[in-house]
Amino acid sequence: MSNATDTQYGGSAHGTTKSYIIGFILSIILTVIPYYLVVNHILASEMSYIVISVFAILQLLVQLVFFLHLGGESKPHWNLIAFVFTLFIIGILVTGSLWIMYNLNYNMVER
Repeated sequence: MSNATDTQYGGSAHGTTKSYIIGFILSIILTVIPYYLVVNHILASEMSYIVISVFAILQLLVQLVFFLHLGGESKPHWNLIAFVFTLFIIGILVTGSLWIMYNLNYNMVER
């Protein structure tokens, strides 16, 4: 698809080489730090879960901004709506699955 076609349909132009390199370096850093903390047992188990979750969220944000260009276009409204809707559907699926598994476990245990 050409750049003119992308902007005609509301898409954004591709990122620059500099932005891809910055995103790649940030991704590497956000992967190596939690890996180092876990492999060397620097944090307690509960704290490790929190730190890994925080770094995972940061990694997600880096991927969205630098590689998927969410928020980088002139009209990010529709992309943001699609992203929020996707998160909503994933939340429903995960919550519903956990609820079903909990109820199955509760009802299958002999009392």
